[in-house]
Amino acid sequence: MSVAMRTPMTREEFLAWEERQELRYEFDGWQPVAMTGGTVAHSVIQNNLHMAIGSRLRRTPCRFYGSDLKIETAHGIRYPDGFVACGTVMADATVIRDPVVIFEVLSDSTARTDLVTKNQEYAAIHSVRRYVVLAQESMAGTMFERIGDDWVGHLLAADSVLRMPEIGIELALAELYEGVDFPAAERQAS
Repeated sequence: MSVAMRTPMTREEFLAWEERQELRYEFDGWQPVAMTGGTVAHSVIQNNLHMAIGSRLRRTPCRFYGSDLKIETAHGIRYPDGFVACGTVMADATVIRDPVVIFEVLSDSTARTDLVTKNQEYAAIHSVRRYVVLAQESMAGTMFERIGDDWVGHLLAADSVLRMPEIGIELALAELYEGVDFPAAERQAS
């Protein structure tokens, strides 16, 4: 039995190919990976990120961007749920190469990729100071931050405050979950 070996797509081939697609795809360094739809909780958390962080960054050199823009990693192209970049970004840019803070909202289908693969990719981007991964089934998450040469993870609980000095923001984790209706068991536990 013979197995046909396929050559990996290059980043440039992917970007040219993706421009012709109706759906969005990430690039894992080898091939396109289709982006799947989300839940109401995912959408509410993502919207809260945009409102909470975007409004706090007004009149600063930093801006919050949603999942319409791509981030270039060492091996691929990713569409995070949100991120902050500082400095000038051209109006026609579709790929950002120097994000400072990145946010992902976990789902069952992406948890391993978000917590392992993307975590490693984002940690390797020199400009990234912080990576925040938010659960959607409970008010919790994990925040990774660059401390010197180390990439350190911290668990986030419902009463956590997200401190992001690199962009001059602090906000209660609960603010990002405003409007999310957790199952009855979760409400009783809090």
